[in-house]
Order: sequence, then C-alpha cells, then structure tokens
Amino acid sequence: MEPDYRGWRGLQRAFASKAAATMLFLGFGCGLPFLLVGATLSTWLRDVGVDLAAIGLVSFVGFSYVFKFLWAPLVDRYPLPWLGARLGRRRGWLLVAQLALLAAVAALAQQDPTAGLEGIVLMVFLAAFAGATQDTVVDAYRIEIAPLEAQAALAATYTLGYRIGLILSGAGALYLADLVGWREAYLALAALLLLPIGATLLAREPTADAARAVREIDLLGAFWEPLHAFFTGRGALLAAALLLFVGLFKFPDQMIGVLAGPFYLDSGYTKTDIATVSKLYGVWVGIGGAFLGGACVAFFGIRRLLLVAVLAVAASNLAFVLMAQNPGEQWAFFAAITADNLSQGFAGVVLVAFMSGLVDERFTATQYALLVSLANLPGKVVGGFSGYIVEASSYSAFFVVSATSVVPALLLLAWLWPRLEPGTAR
Repeated sequence: MEPDYRGWRGLQRAFASKAAATMLFLGFGCGLPFLLVGATLSTWLRDVGVDLAAIGLVSFVGFSYVFKFLWAPLVDRYPLPWLGARLGRRRGWLLVAQLALLAAVAALAQQDPTAGLEGIVLMVFLAAFAGATQDTVVDAYRIEIAPLEAQAALAATYTLGYRIGLILSGAGALYLADLVGWREAYLALAALLLLPIGATLLAREPTADAARAVREIDLLGAFWEPLHAFFTGRGALLAAALLLFVGLFKFPDQMIGVLAGPFYLDSGYTKTDIATVSKLYGVWVGIGGAFLGGACVAFFGIRRLLLVAVLAVAASNLAFVLMAQNPGEQWAFFAAITADNLSQGFAGVVLVAFMSGLVDERFTATQYALLVSLANLPGKVVGGFSGYIVEASSYSAFFVVSATSVVPALLLLAWLWPRLEPGTAR
C-alpha cells in the first residue's frame, strides 16, 4: 500500500524519504548553472562594460531552457547505448547531460567578453542545452519515483538544493569575482557540478513499466503521442486552456529576470551588496517560501493556492518600484528581495505540484518539459527585449507594466476554476 502523504504526518514522511534526499542534490545540480548562463552572466557582462541591449540579446542564447520539449521525446523514447543498460534510461541521460554541462561551464570561464561575445554565445548555448536536458530528466525522474501526493514535498527539497545552487552561482560567484576574478569564479563553480554527478551514480532508477510502454512507440509517435494524449484525455478546449494558463503563470516574474543584475548595479549597489542581499539573503527567503508552498499544498490542495500564487508573483514586482524610487537604500533592497523571493519560492512549488498532476506517466519527460517550457516562454520572449523597454521609459514604469501583466492569467484562472477539482491538479 502506498504511504499517505497528506496532512502533517504525510508531509513529514515525504520530506524524510530517500527520494527527497536524492532530489536535494539533483536540485543543486539544476540550480547551479541557471544563473551562470543568466543573471550572473548578465552582471559579468555589465561589469566589463557591455551595453544593456546586447545583454538582453545574449539572453536569447539561453532559450534551450524554454525549448527543451523539442528533444524531450528522445529522452523518453530511447535509452542511451551502454549507459542505458548499466544505469537505466533516466540516469544514463542524466549523467551525460551533467558531464557535458561541467565541460561547457569550464569552457565559458575561459572566455573574454571584452574581446567579443562570440565565444560567450557558443559556450552559453552549450551550457544551456546541457542544463536544459538535465532539468528535463530530473523532472521526469522526480515524478516517476513518488506518487502525486508527495510531489510538493519533493519539489520543496528539490527547491532547497536548487536555491543552494543559486546561492553559490549568484552570491558565491559575485564574491569570488570581487576577490579573484570572473574566470576563477566560473571554474570553481564548474567543479561543484561533481556533487550532482555523484548523486546520479548513487540514485536508484525508477520502475520500468512506463519505459516499456514508450519503447513500443516509433520515432514519429514519440513526438506526436505525448501531445495527442494530453489533448484527448481532457478535451481540446480544456487542454489548451491549461497550457495557456501555465504559460501565463510566471509571466510577471519572467519579464524582469534578465535585467535584475543590471538594475541593481544601475541603482548604485556594489557586487558585494548584490551578493549579500539578492543572492544570499534572498535565496534563503525563497527556500522558506518553497517549504511554505509545500506545506500548504499538503493541507489545502492546489486550486485555491493557484490564485494566491498568481497574485503574489504579480504583487512582488511592485516592490521593485519602491526600490527604483529609493536607489542605493539598503532597506528598499531588502524589502524588494523579500517580497520577490518569498513569492517566487511559494509559487514555484505550487506550480510544480500543479504541473506534475497534469502529465501522463508514459510521457513524463516530454509532457512536463512542454509545460515547463510554456511556463517560461512568454516572459522570456518579452524579457529579451526588456533592455529596450527600460531605455525607452524607466525602470519604475517597466516594473508597473510587469505587475499588471498578471491580468490575463487571472481571467483564465476564473474560467478554469469550476473545471478544476478542489483538491487535485486535474
């Protein structure tokens, strides 16, 4: 009989499981590279004099995280030769992605952005591709090793590891950059990717029932069947609405992501200030938000929390207006980072639990990768042009616009409300 993961005792049981410990280290491996090809990279480029427009355009290179659903069917359908037989379908792909990521980040450390951005762009593309593949496999692995009721707890422990990775690749990278330079900082962080590699080698492989079912599908079916199953299982209208809602859920937050580092610098804060407040203090606030989200899911279910999470993400953007109006003030920095990270941590776990309940176990990697990609795509597209928006207006106006962009998600949630069961993600 499956353990009961509802309520307080179920929450404790889920957090104490071996699966939760595994997700801690895998989450660390997924969080570490994300800033190295995102906000930390933007701060590095701004620090050496690259203009905002170019920084925004470079961010498009990291779109592998958005389009990872395009190659996820191959991860679902085909185990890797040799490694697949020894480690299993999921762990074989995971190990290859992690090794490729380590090599790409180490190579990125050798680049000099003042001599041109070509090398930076290539290495960021390779690192983002490997990192996105790693994320795809980890998400599928998490869903396959535990029932739906435990997913919020696993998402919280994953988030703890992920956020520790963010601390090191955010605050850690900035501290090291101040002390020894950007090259040495990136090399040190590349070495830390050995930890999730070790976790992959020690982890257990999920059961093979779903894998056997998927292997009976041909190559064309590997791409078509996950979409067909998602739409036919719910009806085309509801399925499309769910996909659109997922795409709009994080839109306000995604809009400002790429400009966060440059905004802090332009507001008069030093790299050490940014590391301490945003990349260290803020990450721990985000971890608290994630565990709060995991506990709330165990007690209250998903539907009501979707509304709370969407509103929190939008409202937190208004705190950056306060910061923009008080440049250089530490209290404003702490207030904005508290609101932003608490809401992000809470909403992130709610969204993970929601999306985990939408996928078919036969196509875990593909369907979940599609959902995650949709959760990031709309805001990423706008975020890539955010530098132009700020230069044409102001930071304050930009943050107000980003907060009001929540309206379409709220309208769609109102339509979905009676169609979602109160205690489930479906």
